[in-house]
Amino acid sequence: MSVFHDILYSTDGAIATITLNLPQYKNAQGYRMLDEIDAAFDLARADKTVRVVVVRGAGGNFSSGHDLGTPEGVEYRKNLGAAPGIETYDEFRKYNFDLLLKWRNFEKPTVAMVEGYCIYAGWMLAAACDVVFAAEDAQFLAGYVEYMSLPWDIGIRRAKELCFESRFVTAGEAAQYGLVNRVLGGSDLERETYAYARRVAENSPGVLRYAKLQMNKAQDAQGFSRAVEDSFGDYFALMNLLRGEWYAEGGRRLATVDLAVKGRKGQRSGQR
Repeated sequence: MSVFHDILYSTDGAIATITLNLPQYKNAQGYRMLDEIDAAFDLARADKTVRVVVVRGAGGNFSSGHDLGTPEGVEYRKNLGAAPGIETYDEFRKYNFDLLLKWRNFEKPTVAMVEGYCIYAGWMLAAACDVVFAAEDAQFLAGYVEYMSLPWDIGIRRAKELCFESRFVTAGEAAQYGLVNRVLGGSDLERETYAYARRVAENSPGVLRYAKLQMNKAQDAQGFSRAVEDSFGDYFALMNLLRGEWYAEGGRRLATVDLAVKGRKGQRSGQR
């Protein structure tokens, strides 16, 4: 796949940039976008001049989460033609688990540059990257999602707190909890992200690859890959058992997102 519709892919010396490019939908992630992100990672893998990949969103948002029903998303998914049953399961697993784990294990360092909303699938994508830089006004929403890295991202007790309550956290909180490496002012974010990426690119490719491998091995020694796969199975079962309880009116959005939005509005008005 060399022609992209939902993302942009570019290189500048040793730095490749993958830009989620559906600003009209706040970069909601449909299956076509995910296929294109994966194709872009494959291009970066094959390009020997690329040493670091930056992942970002267009239009001031990283990603508002899963595409829950845009016309383009529905049409693309329909054309994939997965039959009910095991084919549907395989498709769902590919786009909501397998690709994330593949990107987590990508051989070169990856940096997520987060602005605006980073909700659910947005969190999943950012968490699959090695380093996360965020704008001061970035808003993160965690939940019980398909690629359940949350306990490793922020710790078990904090993960429980956020899943139980369903609330947005600021970039500062996300940094305090351990998801975000650096919080930067709006005008500084892009400059500092790419300055960091260029410094990383000066390192030996072998050192970069094996340093990343060792960090991921350390995480896997704690059970990361097995646990997130088990969690995906639980999520899939729960989704099918409780589908009617999970979605707000119209079936277009998770009810927990509405709860988080309600909570944020209450905070702005001084209410709890």
